[in-house]
Amino acid sequence: MLEVKNLKIQIGLKTFLDGLSFTVNKGDKLAVIGEEGNGKTTLLRILIGDCFYASYEGMIKLPKKYGFFEQNINYLSQSVRQYLYVEETEFYFQLNEIYRNLKKLQLDDHILDVESITDLSGGEKVKLQLLKILLAEPEILLLDEPTNDLDLSTLEWLEKFLRELEIPIVFISHDEAFLKNVANQILHLELIKKKTECRATYYKGSYNDYIVRRTNEIKTQTQIAYKERSERKKQLEVFNQIKNKVEYQQNTISRSDPHGAKMLKRKMKSIKVQERRMEEELTEIPDPEEAIFFQFDQFTFPKNKVIIALKDFVFQVGNRKYSLNFEVIGPKHIGIIGKNGIGKTTFIRVLKEKLQLRNDLRVGYMPQSYEELLGDFCTPIDFLVPSGDKDEIALIRSYMGNLNFTKEEMTGSIDSLSGGSKAKLILLKLVLLKPDILLLDEPTRNVSPMSNPIIRKVLKEFSGAIISISHDRIYLEEVCDEIYEFTEDGLKRR
Repeated sequence: MLEVKNLKIQIGLKTFLDGLSFTVNKGDKLAVIGEEGNGKTTLLRILIGDCFYASYEGMIKLPKKYGFFEQNINYLSQSVRQYLYVEETEFYFQLNEIYRNLKKLQLDDHILDVESITDLSGGEKVKLQLLKILLAEPEILLLDEPTNDLDLSTLEWLEKFLRELEIPIVFISHDEAFLKNVANQILHLELIKKKTECRATYYKGSYNDYIVRRTNEIKTQTQIAYKERSERKKQLEVFNQIKNKVEYQQNTISRSDPHGAKMLKRKMKSIKVQERRMEEELTEIPDPEEAIFFQFDQFTFPKNKVIIALKDFVFQVGNRKYSLNFEVIGPKHIGIIGKNGIGKTTFIRVLKEKLQLRNDLRVGYMPQSYEELLGDFCTPIDFLVPSGDKDEIALIRSYMGNLNFTKEEMTGSIDSLSGGSKAKLILLKLVLLKPDILLLDEPTRNVSPMSNPIIRKVLKEFSGAIISISHDRIYLEEVCDEIYEFTEDGLKRR
């Protein structure tokens, strides 16, 4: 259904793919993974012939009837009917097909009467985009991060829906649980050697199997490579003794012994050949894309310290009023879940306002919309070191290097960074703040599945309290001690 041969993709002078070949057939679910900025979205747009900023060479065979799910779509203020069809007559012509797909997508009929798509929840917007795609009866789906902005129930629904589709699917997602539950093929895009060289790995199998196999291969190859170098070092010591002996004999042999000199010259030539061969036979040391590294300082947080204590607290989200009880004592790690639009983000902002009034707590905050913190700054360095202190900037550059920022990204425009890079930038700012408590609104939302395990580990080991909103099932399981669910009736512990 989709065939790619010897694909090379460049943006300017930088190569993101070179010599990539793969096929996707009926029933295949190919997940494209990799760090932020490695060309995943560019690849999808190249496949559909809609990428103005990149050039490519190679062969691409894609069915004419394809469905493309965009990562960031601007719905403006269209009604649902306007979005589905511009012409009203065409809308009524396929009304039966629309109702059939509404049922398949578990959407209520009343959605057709919504006057502005901006009023829909994140999950409803995703389903609406899928509805429009399915009405065209595509032979293949290409999905760019369909899991963004989805609550847990919609995520689980989407997993089941995609698994049951027979047409092939190529998709990008940062949600590890989603990758584990849906993908049966993996395409891993990497930029190695300080992001100067590209590498693509195509694997037929599940995400779990790929990660296990990749980890084992890197570990095994590394062990073999270093063992060979240790053994080679011993061999070279003996070899150099022989070489030095022959060189000494060459320098001291009498001119009256031309036969002996000729023999020594042959022996030295043979030694140099063996020396070159020894170097060529060594197993290459693996060079995977470097893992990110960052950590919070360890400190002791009082176990009985009251972080927040709300009793019959009333606050409003739109036309809905909540009365809730919520208490956090000591270095607890709290996860908050709930449907989109229910009020989670509003609640965490209320907590931020209350906690920032305290003089005995340093509060670190990561919003869902990164521009809330980044909007007033031009470059990452400006954001991290607003004072402009040269010594501090030098230190920050090393920290950013540990998070795989290039020199160009450090001094370039914040606006040009990917969502994942902006997330890492804010996490680094939190590290520098040395907070006692973290308020995080979907901290793993835009970060690649290769970096997320490290972020989870760092947050799990954080010494203070964490109150976080998340739809990331693995994050909730590994980082959070307690889970609260936001419902129509308020906040309830699960």
